[in-house]
Amino acid sequence: MANSERQAEPIRVKMFGAFSAGYRGKSLTGTKTSESQFNYLLQVLLHAGPEGVHRDQLEQALFAGKDLENVHHAAQSVIYNAKKKLRALGLPDVNYITQKDGVYTWTAEIPIEEDAAEFERMIREAEETEDREKKLDLYLDAVFLYTGGFLETQTGAYWAAREERRYLALFCELMEKTAELLRQRSDFIRLEDIGLHAARVHPLSDWETLTMEAMISMGRYDDARRFYEKTVELYLEEQGLRPSDKMMEMLDRLGGQMEHQYELLDNIQAKLSEPERLGGGYECAYPIFLGNYQIMERAMERGGQTVYLMLCTIVDSKGSPMRSGPMLLELSERLGEAIHLSTRRSDVICRYGRGQYLVLLTNTTLENCKVVQRRINEHFITRRQRTGVEYHVNSVFCNEKGRHDG
Repeated sequence: MANSERQAEPIRVKMFGAFSAGYRGKSLTGTKTSESQFNYLLQVLLHAGPEGVHRDQLEQALFAGKDLENVHHAAQSVIYNAKKKLRALGLPDVNYITQKDGVYTWTAEIPIEEDAAEFERMIREAEETEDREKKLDLYLDAVFLYTGGFLETQTGAYWAAREERRYLALFCELMEKTAELLRQRSDFIRLEDIGLHAARVHPLSDWETLTMEAMISMGRYDDARRFYEKTVELYLEEQGLRPSDKMMEMLDRLGGQMEHQYELLDNIQAKLSEPERLGGGYECAYPIFLGNYQIMERAMERGGQTVYLMLCTIVDSKGSPMRSGPMLLELSERLGEAIHLSTRRSDVICRYGRGQYLVLLTNTTLENCKVVQRRINEHFITRRQRTGVEYHVNSVFCNEKGRHDG
């Protein structure tokens, strides 16, 4: 009886995010490089389940990219050593890995509890039930069970990469279905929760729009605005990306849903004004810059002023745009400060991406744009500095164009 109880204890396997496998609270996975093939063997067999894995696939997972004289013998050696190790780790003394007709299978005597398999089971059960409450509960459980990409640290294995893409597609579809059910129930608290969770497990994938949608729907406009600004800054720093169309739609919705108490014009105007009269150009996020640009375009239709759009790009010693590297973040911050010090209060500044800024220069000339560029260089370029700034200037509204490389 005691022996059957030992055998009934499952191996608990985590495939989402970092891999782990444990038996009776004890880890089975090694961290040393010499134990990596043992881990690969467990990953493939435990995930394959009762169907098993063909010898060729198993050998590919164990020895991809290695030139071995006898790969079959090498695989048998890994399996033999793995059985000894599993027995030493306290697993019941059974034949852990069987082989029949070229297919390797994990023993049925020691059950497996795998997060990826449970994730798929929950989704299947949710799809089959007509009970909306049960469906939502299963969807939510599955969402939070997904804690990262499938074997996300195992980037070199083809089979793992294929499964990673499949599970990510399942997760994205699951998120959309769960979000729609939560919208129908006006359950915006849990909509915010799944949005935050999805952004943690797959950052920079636009899941932040769900969180922003929930905040707006709950009337938390200040939280939504701060969250938006933080997200835009994160996207710019990590990937040099501008806000997506979806994020822009959320920002428009935020503006359209904000309601204020009745006030006199003088009070409203006092709130609209800048708290301090700061020098230098007006720095803003991309959506606000976009609105400013479009206003300028309309104003230009009536004539009376000239406005230029200037793109400032950090370049390396060869004059090529810098798109990555440890120095780029520091150089971007320095360039932003240099632009602020070199522009007037009526000018508008926006960080456009990694190492790039946009500037709207109002009531000026093309020659004065070059003066601004020289000022920026004076503030930005230090002695022995090999990087520089390349400038491109276009006139707003009309077809006149100019370019100056700095």
